[in-house]
Amino acid sequence: MDNAGQYLAHMRARAPLVQNITNYVAMNVMANIMLAAGASPAMAHARGEAAEFAGLADALSVNIGTLDPEWVISMEEAAKVMVDAGKPWVLDPVAVGATALRRDAGARLLALKPTIIRGNASEIIALAGAEAAGKGADAANAVADAEDAARALARQTGGVVAVTGEVDFVTDGEAAYRVAGGHALMPRVTVLGCSLTGLVAAFAVGQPALPATVAALAYYGVAGEAAGAEAVGPASFQTAFIDTLHALTPDDVTARARIEAT
Repeated sequence: MDNAGQYLAHMRARAPLVQNITNYVAMNVMANIMLAAGASPAMAHARGEAAEFAGLADALSVNIGTLDPEWVISMEEAAKVMVDAGKPWVLDPVAVGATALRRDAGARLLALKPTIIRGNASEIIALAGAEAAGKGADAANAVADAEDAARALARQTGGVVAVTGEVDFVTDGEAAYRVAGGHALMPRVTVLGCSLTGLVAAFAVGQPALPATVAALAYYGVAGEAAGAEAVGPASFQTAFIDTLHALTPDDVTARARIEAT
């Protein structure tokens, strides 16, 4: 991919409305990150309105971080609306292998064939049904460990799978890319991964899922590198990161993205 920035330009021009059924920890930071990037986030998870709101939204992101059985129903109902309308929806299977509730939710949502799945290596391995070494929401597997699982999930769903980590791996089951970037402080700020899922959904509106996902990850990585250069710790990194997402231009992303086809 030689012009990752074009996907940022497209997203900003459209300012897509993204419904995020996400966790309580993520909501505030995620909304601010998406706004800074140029998307329009909405946190609508109530069972009484989730499906109706999905009919209004351009895309949906689903995150099982602070899971509740009622939320699972909302997630399913909203995802079905997206599938029927041909609109993108992204699954973030947070700690999917940790408990029976999460394993069941992951299986039910996977059956709805998400357009894109984004998770860490341990989550992707567990979602694929293999034994993973995750500790809660943290990965204990390397990205390379999850590449076969990612390809298998992509073929199963007909979608795209992104394994994020030090160097991200993205595949549709056939083609694959590695995306470098980011900064060591990023794992020290909670919900940056959750927030990335919402941005991936925004980038996928009106665009092919594979290059849109790669471009979203590249944009995030470029912003992380730039923010890390001026931050002195996790708190200042978060502020610098949000500012950098806002300030980066499409040309910046194209020039600084580190994307490798594999």
